[in-house]
Amino acid sequence: MLTKKQLDLLEFIHKRMQRDGVPPSFDEMKEALDLRSKSGIHRLITALEERGFIRRLAHRARAIEIVKLPASLGGEPTAGFSPRVIEGDKPDAPMPANAQPVSTAFATELPVMGRIAAGVPIEAISQKSHSVAVPGQMLSGTGEHYALEVKGDSMVDAGINDGDVVVIRETSVADNGDIVVALVEDHEATLKRYIRKGSAIALEAANPAYETRIFNEDQVKVQGKLVGLIRTY
Repeated sequence: MLTKKQLDLLEFIHKRMQRDGVPPSFDEMKEALDLRSKSGIHRLITALEERGFIRRLAHRARAIEIVKLPASLGGEPTAGFSPRVIEGDKPDAPMPANAQPVSTAFATELPVMGRIAAGVPIEAISQKSHSVAVPGQMLSGTGEHYALEVKGDSMVDAGINDGDVVVIRETSVADNGDIVVALVEDHEATLKRYIRKGSAIALEAANPAYETRIFNEDQVKVQGKLVGLIRTY
């Protein structure tokens, strides 16, 4: 599953290589995606490389090679993998057709869509890795649900540990104090407590070792609310 910025960058690189035979510079990528710094481009490039869409070649300037393209850009779909673009403003929707009941009528099988950072934000959303059975009563309200594996310890005081699986209901709105999946500047995803202060958004950790991060409201998009947690002992 690709974020919108990742898909936009892959498309930009692909078109420039078709036109010029060489990939664009980092400055050109930054300008095309309207990012504030090249560090954002570095993170996007790393995420695309980790997902197998591009390859960086050592000891060469602008050494980026496109390995594959998602179906949305004309590539061949990979078996079992259909990239999903995270738009950041998807409204609540009915329960998905792919949420299939498992052996008991009181459980639902949800896709685990990758890892979510509970610590320093990382490129967190990736393709479906496996499924997890979730009690029906954990599925709160209307809207699509999915699961994410937690990486990091910034939410331990809220009872969320490294390696836990969190159940998320997709929504684009949140109330103060909700624990949410937040997309920061369209390319970093993290699990934090959401606090609105006027026109600013605070993403607050539940661990005193981590600072609260403050953003302008246009830098943060809510992707979903925490509605449950699954822990394996």
